[in-house]
Amino acid sequence: MVEKNVIEELIDVSLSMFRKNFLGIFHGSLSAKIEEDHFLINKRESIFDEMTEEDFIEIYSKPDYRWKQASLDAEIHNNIYKYVSSAKYIAYTMPPYATAYSLDISTIRPKDYFGYQTFGELTIYDPKNFDTWYERAPNEIYRYFKEHETNIMVIKGYGVYTCHRDLPTLVKQIAILENSCRLLHFSQEHSAGRKNFSLN
Repeated sequence: MVEKNVIEELIDVSLSMFRKNFLGIFHGSLSAKIEEDHFLINKRESIFDEMTEEDFIEIYSKPDYRWKQASLDAEIHNNIYKYVSSAKYIAYTMPPYATAYSLDISTIRPKDYFGYQTFGELTIYDPKNFDTWYERAPNEIYRYFKEHETNIMVIKGYGVYTCHRDLPTLVKQIAILENSCRLLHFSQEHSAGRKNFSLN
């Protein structure tokens, strides 16, 4: 019964995040820890705006045949659950403004009230060589969470990993980050427009 409730929560959240463009068709991952050695995660071919109970699979930390159906991000989620004790939920998303900002800068410094109060500033992690990133990601991502004692990680050109003990708070953090980056974008556009106007 508990698992059914958790799945229903994940379905609601996945639809909400899909509508916000945080998750794409076949792109992203969402999971919930059930017990110490196993968790629920979306399957590989899941479409996030029409998730059902069948789109989630329960897998154990020791890989078995079920891992073949699970999201490609399963190993990353597994390591976060294993090494970050506060992680009860994990999301890998690609919010467009936050991901776009990560391409050109090394630190996100929100200028809006909620972004500043929530994050202060966020260092962007540079995976450097994308050719080997998926082999390195399961170790580098959980180490980042541990070493920086954070529950959000912005990865240059790749997206955002978030983990939290509370699902609504996890979603809220992604939304605040994306809104902060969106406001920074509009602020820069406005400044550039004023400069161009003054030059004419």
